[in-house]
Amino acid sequence: MRLFQYIEQGGPVMYILVLLNIVGFALLFWKTFSVYDARKNFEATVNTMKSNMKSFINLEDSNVGVSILKDEVQMTVHKLESGLNTVKIIASIAPLLGLLGTVIGILSAFKVIADAGLSNPSLFAGGIAMALLTTVGGLIVAIPHFVGYNYLVSALDDYEIQLEKRLVKDLYGNQ
Repeated sequence: MRLFQYIEQGGPVMYILVLLNIVGFALLFWKTFSVYDARKNFEATVNTMKSNMKSFINLEDSNVGVSILKDEVQMTVHKLESGLNTVKIIASIAPLLGLLGTVIGILSAFKVIADAGLSNPSLFAGGIAMALLTTVGGLIVAIPHFVGYNYLVSALDDYEIQLEKRLVKDLYGNQ
């Protein structure tokens, strides 16, 4: 059976899953390249943030300066995180949509059984196939999105820690 036949047989829930998969992978690719670009331009980011933070270095209380620096780092990383919540939502709802398709398929199978009886099993096999296909579809969408989301969050956490350490060392290490 061809991919489009599977999607068609899965019904409307499969079309939603395909759409979510396309949107989710587009976001994952975009965020992957954004994180890669941020890592590649790490030194430029450090220099820009150092020049922006020069006015806070001379504060009497260096704890205030470090706190402001940490806030600036968080805001910088927050910009890189935009879009990741959508990936997380897709990863979370895809199995639920698969389950919805399963329930719809089983209901369809029981309706056929109620109308025609059990004399011809091929009549209700379509509902069972729909149920199984949407379950598989939901998992196929969810698993790579969970993996991608967790990888990118981990990479951004690492980037934030490196940026923070470097800036604190460069700006407050000599005091």
